[in-house]
Amino acid sequence: MIAQRQNGIGERFRTRGKWSSIAVLALCEVMALSLWFSAAAVVPTLRANDALGDLQASLFSSSVAVGFVAGTFASAVLGLADRLHPRRFFMAAALVAAAANAGILLFEPASPAVIALRFLTGACMAGTYPVGMKMIATWAKGDTGLLVGLLVGALTLGSAAPYLFNAAGGVDWRPTLVMASCAAALSGLLVNAVGLGPARPATAPFAPAAVLRAWRNKALRLANFGYFGHMWELYAMWAWIGLFLHESFARSVGGADAALLADLATFAVIGAGAVGSLFGGVFADRLGRTTLTMLAMAVSGGCALVVGFLFGGGPWPLVALCLVWGVAVVADSAQFSSCVIELAEPDYVGTMLTIQTCIGFLLTLATIHMIPPLVDWLGWRYAFAPLAIGPVLGVIAMARLRAHPDALKLAGGNR
Repeated sequence: MIAQRQNGIGERFRTRGKWSSIAVLALCEVMALSLWFSAAAVVPTLRANDALGDLQASLFSSSVAVGFVAGTFASAVLGLADRLHPRRFFMAAALVAAAANAGILLFEPASPAVIALRFLTGACMAGTYPVGMKMIATWAKGDTGLLVGLLVGALTLGSAAPYLFNAAGGVDWRPTLVMASCAAALSGLLVNAVGLGPARPATAPFAPAAVLRAWRNKALRLANFGYFGHMWELYAMWAWIGLFLHESFARSVGGADAALLADLATFAVIGAGAVGSLFGGVFADRLGRTTLTMLAMAVSGGCALVVGFLFGGGPWPLVALCLVWGVAVVADSAQFSSCVIELAEPDYVGTMLTIQTCIGFLLTLATIHMIPPLVDWLGWRYAFAPLAIGPVLGVIAMARLRAHPDALKLAGGNR
């Protein structure tokens, strides 16, 4: 009787510790990930002032992705996510990334030093997002999709935050970078208040060859292929939807209100993904990971095909469709990570998550740079349409995973 009471008290204590830790970790992710689009959010302002050309505007977004790929590759090969203490790793990465992002203010926007600092920012963020997923996985117990969905929702809000900063800052682009850098630095300090759950694997030995397990495990490979199709679309959409709305509203609304409305709409469109991520996690845990991912990619791919036909028209139908796209494009994101958590060997979950994000973000480099030439060649009406290729291939990969025997490991058998 006494033992049962003690176990009950311990369980209630761990439950409170679980949700308070997850809340703090989610807040840390929101603040740290605000760095990602802090520079991209000010691109319309800099382009309007003729301070940036098309290539430089693309590099504002893609250089941080290149840095992230380099950082995640190094982390995966060295097994850092599974060998270093996650809170200390996160703290160091967030503080250095914040300093690098703030350093942009010391240079002219077109300076090569800005691109180098964006690269460094991205490299350091390899110690925040994948590490955060590993930290939240230590609390998972039948609710992996929901927990990772909460974290991806936090990432989504963090990615959207610079557009809100930009709207608050007015015509001056510098406050956006300052606010994002301060938020990231605070996250590096606050992460020390995050507790780790009971599902903590042993520290993995240094084994560079472990990265090959992401390919050799067929079920894991199919989950990664689904993620790659998702990433083909996601970051190109996030990187250019702001400029798309700016130019559309300049035609349909005009005047001084067009830019403010575009910034607020962009924040809402990207931020809506947090809702999609949260409810996607609940849906996937109960009805199936592959079901949710295939449905979300079908909707988001359809939006990519259709959205250009509303360019320059009434703002509200366009915003409504973009909000649907914003929800669907990220509703499945957390579930690919959840698949890795459930399919990978426990001691190498951090490394497998890092490999997945590394390759996925490598793909985003192609699509981020693909959009401006397509706009010049086809116009905004058709520029987003090729992004639908990724969701189509992703649906095929997840359908094959659904038929694989290891799919029964997903969501307690809810494939």
